[in-house]
Amino acid sequence: MKLVVVSAGLSVPSSTRLLGDRLAAVAAPAATAPEPQRADVQVIELRDLAVEIAHTFTSGFPEEKLAEAFGAVARADGLIVVTPVFSASYSGLFKSFFDALSVNEPEALTGKPVLIAATGGTARHSLVLDHALRPLFAYLKAVVVPTGVYAASEDWGAEGLDGRIERAAGELAALMAGLSTARPLPTRDTFEAVVPFEERLAALRPAG
Repeated sequence: MKLVVVSAGLSVPSSTRLLGDRLAAVAAPAATAPEPQRADVQVIELRDLAVEIAHTFTSGFPEEKLAEAFGAVARADGLIVVTPVFSASYSGLFKSFFDALSVNEPEALTGKPVLIAATGGTARHSLVLDHALRPLFAYLKAVVVPTGVYAASEDWGAEGLDGRIERAAGELAALMAGLSTARPLPTRDTFEAVVPFEERLAALRPAG
């Protein structure tokens, strides 16, 4: 089982990356419970792909590292996406990555469990989760977990953040585990044969 973290943090170290790591640390082992191994976690740092993301809009196709990132997202069983807040919304780099992904891999997020998270300097921007991130991933046909996680500067080390991380990561893990053990979709052979309407109508007509 594969869990991918997409982090749009720009600084090093980054609170955005830290939040993604903490969410993954809870979700990865829970996603495989009661199995002893944890989910394989891959982190995609968008700052390392900024130039290739820009190039893909002018060239029409992704370069090697960006194509690998798109492939990792498409193959993932679940995603954790984390962005810093810029101008009361997600960052331009974050949006550009998913814009480029939707062009090159249109079905990459269809039905995929996604945990949305964001970081910012003030708690006043916490609505970014429901006003920007949730609509974006709903449009991309992802399955967004009910609980999003926003971490303002004052939240680090304060009571409450750990609980939100546990709840959100648990919801993601449950979705990932549920999809991996889901029964295959029924095939045509599992249904009764469909009798054409004309044949049913003929059977109702009196003989002779």
